[in-house]
Amino acid sequence: MNIPHKSLDDFYKEAEVFTGKPLSELLPPGIHKEVGHFNVFDIANTIREVKQKNTMPYNRRAYYKISLIRGKNRAEYADKVIQVQSNALLFATPKVPYHWIPEAEEQAGLFCVFTDAFMVKNKSGVVLDELPIFKSGAYPVFEITDDQADELEQVLRKMEREIASDYEFKYDLIRNYVLELIHYGQKLQPATSVEAHSSAASRITSLFIELLERQFPIETPGQRLVLRSAKEYASRLSVHVNHLNKVLKDSTGNTTTELISKRILREAKILLKQTDWSVSEIAFSLGFEEVAHFSNFFKKQTQIAPNTFR
Repeated sequence: MNIPHKSLDDFYKEAEVFTGKPLSELLPPGIHKEVGHFNVFDIANTIREVKQKNTMPYNRRAYYKISLIRGKNRAEYADKVIQVQSNALLFATPKVPYHWIPEAEEQAGLFCVFTDAFMVKNKSGVVLDELPIFKSGAYPVFEITDDQADELEQVLRKMEREIASDYEFKYDLIRNYVLELIHYGQKLQPATSVEAHSSAASRITSLFIELLERQFPIETPGQRLVLRSAKEYASRLSVHVNHLNKVLKDSTGNTTTELISKRILREAKILLKQTDWSVSEIAFSLGFEEVAHFSNFFKKQTQIAPNTFR
């Protein structure tokens, strides 16, 4: 089976390492018949990798993730830190970067990963990014009781059993379980243990760079940058654009726009040197509406024209 995005490829490469299982055993039976992708994992099988890195970096740009995590942990967003003392239900979206940091040896639970294409097949016509739980600016980490965790674990265990079954419509049933978790989360109140963090500026800088780098590499002429402006980055990080600009200027010596421009320029040079794409295709993929705009941008940064550089 072809995994439907490079980052899912990376996920399964890592999964092979931390579970000790080959790809053929990790992929759900019959998933090749589906549009999109879904899988479910036991956290106990991944905890060795987490302990080695002492963090779970957000690099899941191609898919969504719902996790039931049992143990003491900390979730760090651009401008908030959410402490979880025992049990947490976490909803991760490709749009919002964060760091998840285990703070105790004992960790358990399950998580499922799925693409938006997998959920599109649901007859309800649900659009994930329109749901409150997945909107930019949300902090979808919920601290829950032991009883709630037990209840949610039953749903995830149903997914685990169903995915291994030979039931013809098992993925339709799994979609319903995913929606059950989503609605469960949307009924919960956000975790209240939100505290200021002394290294907020460094955290914002780190998450900005992470978000910026996730826009790259550009792999096909039809792929296009999603985020181009300082305002768009600030929105994804849930901070005011002026605050983001000040933080980045103080920590890097560059404004938000300068950092974005430098990264776009670096990608432009790579594409000009290492691909046979036309300058027009490169300009489009990097978010420029007109080739002339791209040429002017490139000349301003390098003092030479794109074709001359090539």
